[in-house]
Amino acid sequence: MSKLDLSKELKDCYRAKSKPDTVYVPDGKFLSILGKGDPTGEEYKEAIGALYSWAYTLKFHFKGLGKDFKVMPLEGLWWIEDGTFDMNNPAPREDWRWRAFIRVPDYISKEAMKELVSELLDKKGEKVQEVSLWNYHEGISAQVLHIGSYSEEPPTINALHKWVEESGYRLRGHHHEIYLSNPQRSKPENLKTIIRHPLDEMGLG
Repeated sequence: MSKLDLSKELKDCYRAKSKPDTVYVPDGKFLSILGKGDPTGEEYKEAIGALYSWAYTLKFHFKGLGKDFKVMPLEGLWWIEDGTFDMNNPAPREDWRWRAFIRVPDYISKEAMKELVSELLDKKGEKVQEVSLWNYHEGISAQVLHIGSYSEEPPTINALHKWVEESGYRLRGHHHEIYLSNPQRSKPENLKTIIRHPLDEMGLG
């Protein structure tokens, strides 16, 4: 049985250079959960646990049907309700809003999730009910690779934003991060994170 690896089919979306560049991100289907608060807090930890529980439950369910796939990296959108999400002068972490998500194959369906939710509720608890399928259009975006701890991201983010402005683009939407490393298995200085921000397509070309 072959295994679908979306990171290879969409390789430009799951790798980045150390210098800012643009990338086209096609529409995709994701497992997604919304939340608010400190990413080091219990709410975020439980949300990520529920997200991965769904990802692996669906993987093994569809593997039994002859459709195996690789579980993709965790991604996150970050914002605050009023104003700009600014890592240089951050709002209190309890005010941070986030959407955590994992890309899945197009054949993952709401019907399959309805079929499996009772099993997951029994094993993993009620948090899994907050996970849903989400379609996301990101389109043309600017991105750069950050190597190091999450707390050291501001200079990388600043460099990306400066490049966007100097290149004549405009930002839109939310700050986006793709976590290529497992923080439980990698030293902070070795963590690899794609920092991405969608661009205003009306101003392109």
